[in-house]
Amino acid sequence: MSDRFAVSGSDRFLGYVCHEFPHLWARLERLESAMLRDELDGIAIAKPIYVTGLARSGTTILLELLSRLPSMATHRYRDFPPIWTPYFWNRFLELVPQRDVRPRERPHQDGIEITPESPEAMEEPIWMRYFPRSHDPSAPNLLGRETRNEEFAEVYRRHIRKILLVRNGRRYLAKGNYNVARLAYIQALFADARFVVPIRHPLGHVASLARQHHNFTAGQSANPSAREYLRRVGHFEFGLDRVPVNMGHDDAIGDVLERWRSGDELGGWAAYWSHVYGRLKDQLETDATLASAVLVVRYEELNDQPQETLRRVLEHCGIESDATTLSALSCRLRPSRNDGRDIAPADVRRIRAATEATMIRYGYASPSLA
Repeated sequence: MSDRFAVSGSDRFLGYVCHEFPHLWARLERLESAMLRDELDGIAIAKPIYVTGLARSGTTILLELLSRLPSMATHRYRDFPPIWTPYFWNRFLELVPQRDVRPRERPHQDGIEITPESPEAMEEPIWMRYFPRSHDPSAPNLLGRETRNEEFAEVYRRHIRKILLVRNGRRYLAKGNYNVARLAYIQALFADARFVVPIRHPLGHVASLARQHHNFTAGQSANPSAREYLRRVGHFEFGLDRVPVNMGHDDAIGDVLERWRSGDELGGWAAYWSHVYGRLKDQLETDATLASAVLVVRYEELNDQPQETLRRVLEHCGIESDATTLSALSCRLRPSRNDGRDIAPADVRRIRAATEATMIRYGYASPSLA
């Protein structure tokens, strides 16, 4: 258990320096931007792609598959901790001899193997710097079209251009589970942005979320440095620092937190699932401009009908595809399993009660285990 959550000494040191001296890194970011001004000015941010939704819904596998396409540019594990200066950091890494690193299964124990070159969600420290209440469940975390933060917008646009430059790409691709609460704001920044939001049957999803919370709580307890690393990278989905996203309904989040405090893990996750996807559905039904940019993808269809589902994803993102491409991408997917079969009948009934109304809105006919 502990080895899977171990953080190297260099990452601990760099993480400390990057986190504890924010003003230094702000100056370095501006210096990097000034040195690259001519190059960055010539880079267009066209049709950026955002993969977002609750953890354990398929966001990572979608990021991994899309990142394999030509011209895609995304963050990688190697980009953290010095996320503020991706150009300087990646040029430095090119000068330093790199040892061969064998792929290893990530701490989630879900069969996904990673190396420093693997794509990953690394934007969150930037959001947290300029939106300090991003992970405060006592306040709505929704960012809408009316949101204004010019300093963030300027830094964020520069950062995306730097990732495009470093990766020699034309399309920016980002995974960020918390971006599910920022869709309208991101669309205000980039009118042609495309969003892919996976959703998963709540029985399997709730079971998976509960397992990962137990997994990360144990891992962080055995490795305090892992807890600090995840805080700094902005991952609060599971573990000792778990924080739910408030999609604009304080009572619903209060219910989720109370369930978790009382030890009702499954009930809390079920209520949270319904809150996030229910509020998202509210947005899509009242904002036609946003709805046209969002594709909701069922986790089960992605795994059971991979080529057809991936074809829809690529088409939505404005990416041409052919049979060879779809076949190559879909071979990474496996038929979905009903991970909720080991849930006790009484818990099934409680999950059904908490999620059924939202399930129906997304076309899930029944929350049964069949």
